[in-house]
Amino acid sequence: MEKMKRIKIFDTTLRDGEQSPGATLTHSEKILIAKQLEKLNVGVIEAGFPVASDDDFEAVSSIASEIKKPVVCALARCIKKDIDVAAKAIEPAKKGRIHVFLATSPIHMKFKLKKTPQEIISSAVKHIKYAKEFTKDIEFSPEDASRTKPEFLFEVVEKAINAGATTINIPDTVGYTQPNEYGTLIKSIKENVPNIDEAIISVHCHDDLGLAVANSIEAIRNGAQQVECTINGIGERAGNASLEEIVMNIYTRKDYSNAFTEINFSEIMNTSKMVSSFTGLMVQANKAIVGKNAFAHESGIHQHGVLNNPESYEIMNPKIVGKETELIIGKHSGKHAIKNFIESQGFSFTDEQLEAVSSKIKLLADKQKKIFNEDIIALANQISGKIPEENQIIKIKEVSISTGNKIKPTANIVLDFDGEEVNGLANGLGPVDAVSKAIKNAIGDFELKEYNLKAITGGTDALADVVVLIDYKGKTYSAEAINEDVIMASTKALIKALNKGFITKRRRKK
Repeated sequence: MEKMKRIKIFDTTLRDGEQSPGATLTHSEKILIAKQLEKLNVGVIEAGFPVASDDDFEAVSSIASEIKKPVVCALARCIKKDIDVAAKAIEPAKKGRIHVFLATSPIHMKFKLKKTPQEIISSAVKHIKYAKEFTKDIEFSPEDASRTKPEFLFEVVEKAINAGATTINIPDTVGYTQPNEYGTLIKSIKENVPNIDEAIISVHCHDDLGLAVANSIEAIRNGAQQVECTINGIGERAGNASLEEIVMNIYTRKDYSNAFTEINFSEIMNTSKMVSSFTGLMVQANKAIVGKNAFAHESGIHQHGVLNNPESYEIMNPKIVGKETELIIGKHSGKHAIKNFIESQGFSFTDEQLEAVSSKIKLLADKQKKIFNEDIIALANQISGKIPEENQIIKIKEVSISTGNKIKPTANIVLDFDGEEVNGLANGLGPVDAVSKAIKNAIGDFELKEYNLKAITGGTDALADVVVLIDYKGKTYSAEAINEDVIMASTKALIKALNKGFITKRRRKK
């Protein structure tokens, strides 16, 4: 079998990634990200475009001073001033690189640069040689290479290597190419550029058609030795190839790419979170590898499979990238996952109790979009402490409330009181006070001594958790009830406490 290829990871989060609209980073944030990229063990950090501004220059220079292991790279156009400034910025670097670029596609040459093909070659050669005076490590990019005529691209690449380029980057600048086309392009460069073995082939793909990672992988299969990418796939327009997706693709499908990287996988999540926080570009929930839902399962079938063997539905161990498997409890969850979660919280439920809490979870999921762990624990507490149906003396049949800014709160309640239907109607200072008085009118006097309400989770659809303490016949009884409706939670808590009182009284008589 052919020896596995080492793929160098060239991270351009601080250069191309920062070009994402709204993603401007401060000087100190760039330093922190660069240090985190060093922990991640990337091979090259493209620290910025020094000629763009004084701040860019200072950031690249600071990174060059502080970063020891990765190569620190500065971008420059094929313009003498750009190269002078880039060279000055990377001067403190232990390992420095200048990355020069010049467009080679017909549309860019004609409309952007207004230069002939021969003028492009002449400029590229001239400026690569000039950059070589400052550092031996020179990368050259024929911008928009994927839309460049192949014969012209071969010529430019050959002459760039002769001029001193040690890395040749083949960018799919506008994300136009397809995986098979891009792989073929890399292969054709290897076959048609006589001195290609004197340089490393790099690839830089954009995601305009959602193919940046796929194109990068096909390039690796066809001879690319370096991949340029960004954390979370941020970058111009639709972004760049995502670093985490590329490295985990290579790792998970070694059989396909026959390659490896030296990335420290355990720092992937930390790096993703840092970049997301500093740039303000949130990671979508279903983003591969680092998205919130990347290793989350709600379907009962999937959850059962994962509980039996995680590999049923997870092609990689989430712990490798600093994450955990999540079994999301919701309307699609099965009893296996619900039981697993409940037992992890210290509950030991009978099949009947498990059925009851599962039903409540599904009913709640129909009413609110998201169920939190706190919701489930509250429901489990409710079930675990519930008086069996057959032992309940008082049961709620109907509750209706009228309230508003111009009417006095009124409650009408219908109860099953030991087999007999009773009604209670009352006004109150508020709807809860009205309910309490309506219950008194229906079944007899009691005193509400304490009333506590809290929202278990945030948002307007949060579950209400009501705890009451009542005095009935000289004895105090407490009860808790959970409901998505505050009035119903209050009513259920009061009835539950009264049931305790009536049951206790009945036992004494016996």
